[in-house]
Amino acid sequence: MIRIVSDTSTMYSSKEAIEAGFAVSALSVSIDGKTYREYDEINSEQFMQLLQGGGIPTSSQPAIGEVAALYEQYPEDEILNITMAQGLSGTYDSALTAARLCDHGDHIHVFNSRTLCGPHRYLVEKAVQWVREGATVREILHRLEQKAQTAKSYLVPVDFEYLRRGGRLSHLVSHVGQIARLMPIMTQTEDGKRITVSGIRRGFSHVFQYIGGSLQKRGVGKGWKVYISHASCKETAGKVLDILREFVPDAEFEIHQLSPAFIIQGGPGCVAVQIIEA
Repeated sequence: MIRIVSDTSTMYSSKEAIEAGFAVSALSVSIDGKTYREYDEINSEQFMQLLQGGGIPTSSQPAIGEVAALYEQYPEDEILNITMAQGLSGTYDSALTAARLCDHGDHIHVFNSRTLCGPHRYLVEKAVQWVREGATVREILHRLEQKAQTAKSYLVPVDFEYLRRGGRLSHLVSHVGQIARLMPIMTQTEDGKRITVSGIRRGFSHVFQYIGGSLQKRGVGKGWKVYISHASCKETAGKVLDILREFVPDAEFEIHQLSPAFIIQGGPGCVAVQIIEA
């Protein structure tokens, strides 16, 4: 039997993942001297309340021992761990290390999705579907590779401090941006390992019109998934949806709340737009 495992970059809690046919290890967040497993011990709304208290949060990938323990639950099965992008987290490397600790490590396959959140969620859901349809691990890995190559992510922060603190935005850019009310548009590099500034626009509508135009140029339409993920700004996400639908009306859209670990990365109020060919 093939077992699909992943992590909470998929925006699935442990319970939701089991119900959907796979298992996840949880990323953790720390604030005010306490550490929480996201979804299992703290949800996004609770985390946002803690942020309002002024604490400086940090996040961390699932512990190697926890991942190894997850693998050990299926000693007779082939395991496929689909992780979030290597470079944006240590999750992929931890998954490999955990596999080497297991007696049945030669039956554990680790796939670097080179993406996160929405497209990562989609890849895991498809893998579960392919397992149910009788695909082999080799076939699934091949299909995942093809799908992963079509993924693209855009991140629009509101609070520059979180990106600057995480080393993803220089102090100068963040300072000028906040003074001039400019909004940077962040994207992943081609290898998926870093986030870089792809453009700067003034004002909300200009930012998402730029992203909508970029999706249009990439040929996004019928047969594509567009994920809009937000850090506790559902109303803003709805406005983004309206703008993007003007550019790619035939695409399939989903809106999700970001998990605590990813709120730390983009900051409260941020919105991510992500695509993948279905």
